[in-house]
Amino acid sequence: MKRLITTTALLGALATGAFAQDLTPMTEEERALFRAEVRAYLFENPEVIMQAVEILQNREAENQERADFDLVAQNSTSLFDDGYSFVGGNPDGDIVLVEFLDYRCGYCKRAHGEVAELLESDGNIKWIVKELPILGDASVLASRFAVAVKQVSGGDSYEAIGTALMDFKGDITLPSLRRLGNTFGLDMPAIEARMDSDAVTAEIVQTRALADALQISGTPTFVMQDELLRGYLPLEQMQALVEDKRG
Repeated sequence: MKRLITTTALLGALATGAFAQDLTPMTEEERALFRAEVRAYLFENPEVIMQAVEILQNREAENQERADFDLVAQNSTSLFDDGYSFVGGNPDGDIVLVEFLDYRCGYCKRAHGEVAELLESDGNIKWIVKELPILGDASVLASRFAVAVKQVSGGDSYEAIGTALMDFKGDITLPSLRRLGNTFGLDMPAIEARMDSDAVTAEIVQTRALADALQISGTPTFVMQDELLRGYLPLEQMQALVEDKRG
């Protein structure tokens, strides 16, 4: 029992940092004894390791969450008022939802219908779309096409094309995009001419820089009001977050 109490106390001191400050330097013999005591205690109580790992993970998650709030605040203008990103849903809504997406991302495709349902069922959410093609050349081509559609044909066409791209099953190539655009009656010669323009490049480059500033490495990524949400979220969880933001 004495050994257990002593080892527990030493582990507690190590966890709080007190050990490094208060314990006098040990001799080699004392250090060896200490290591043996700790090893024996951990073998007898392996759950302590999992408890320590859980505490560490919780602390890291809390630190990441605080850092993410700061990142959103520091980049609020680029997130919510960059002057070029598509704004859908209710432009005057009391909740702002920003979505970073890639048309070839499986989880983005899964989220698309749920985001649409959220916007329709709520009616008071402003939705901002950020093009973040990170899954190769086909993703970049799709984003260039979508942005060119927005610049040439406007927001309604962009939103329709975005849904079509999320539902698209085949390979994304210029001929397939041409067929898709013709299906919607778009001015494809004008759109194709715009796809490689500096104006389209600027939007994609600026959004990528914003993603880097926010330490975004995957899609979909959302920002709801002041909170950065990394990864896919089911509809029920998004609805709960909306209600939480409204207080």
